Amino acid sequence: MNLTNRKTADNIPSAFIKKRKMYYSIIALLCVLLPITLLFSAGLGAMRLSAEDVARILLGKLLGKEDLLRGISGGAVSIVFDLRLPRILCAAFTGASLAAAGVIFQAILQNPLADPYTLGISTGAAFGASLAIFLNMAASFFLPPPLLALIFAGITLAAVIAIANRGTGLVKSNLIMAGIILSAILQAGISFIKMASGENVGAIVFWLMGSLSGRSWNDALLLAPSTVAAVVLAVIFSRDLNLLSLGSRGAESFGVNVKFSRMLYLLLGAAITACSVSVCGIIGFVGLVVPHILRFSISSDNRLLLPLASLTGALLLVLADDAVRLTGTGETPVGVLTTLLGGPFFIYIFIKRGGAARE
Repeated sequence: MNLTNRKTADNIPSAFIKKRKMYYSIIALLCVLLPITLLFSAGLGAMRLSAEDVARILLGKLLGKEDLLRGISGGAVSIVFDLRLPRILCAAFTGASLAAAGVIFQAILQNPLADPYTLGISTGAAFGASLAIFLNMAASFFLPPPLLALIFAGITLAAVIAIANRGTGLVKSNLIMAGIILSAILQAGISFIKMASGENVGAIVFWLMGSLSGRSWNDALLLAPSTVAAVVLAVIFSRDLNLLSLGSRGAESFGVNVKFSRMLYLLLGAAITACSVSVCGIIGFVGLVVPHILRFSISSDNRLLLPLASLTGALLLVLADDAVRLTGTGETPVGVLTTLLGGPFFIYIFIKRGGAARE
């Protein structure tokens, strides 16, 4: 080996270490930036509150120290802790879950344009919630839309896996085709439910557009454990996810149990997608744009991409909801804003990358 090649080889480990340190620094920065954003977001709205007052309210309520609430009106305490904080936490957990699911499905399906809705899981959840809303309006009993959404999301995933297995197994082409077929059928079912709802169709349409308005602590407590557990599990097994990106044969050559790993990630991605859709409706482009941009601008290593995407997705959706709340009524579905902004931005990134590839 000549001197030039030896110097180049010696620089490879140091360059790798520098890159890894940079990635960890970005993750650490996001870990600091996200709670700060949550703190300031809780003070935004018709009643503006300082970050200090918001911090006192949160600490006073969470730690049970009433003396920290002195000088703050009961109405302000209720607005921050009972109305704003659950909504903001739902935004953070939903953004994190959709972005993490996007990373998972893009790796499993080996498609950078895949997102949490590719396999029809969200459409199944949307059908279940629409059916619950319709039955609640047509009958005297009450069915919680999140519960029925989760049930139908699970049924949809089971049907996708069953249909895919009837072919050549859980390969990406079978999964995508099964998802497209079931999604089309469920979309027709949603259209039928909307038609049957008559003048009450507005409630279903509003939910389908994706909204964080009126979210409660029950919703936040449903999203929190499912999101955290799924993301942690995904990170733990992220080495297998990297190898799955090579294809079945490549992953098997490295000793990966392809069927088990693919099923595990299908369940994780479907579970967090179903939970977020069941609580907040369909919020588009977060699970597509965030993983896609991070994958091509920072790292394609899923061990780093999963925490990066989760934190970025959480931050992005919290800021999007802040923008919705500051427009006035706060009733504009946040899913409309993410699609209006995410769609053109993704087209720009796609064209820019295509132009670079041609050069």
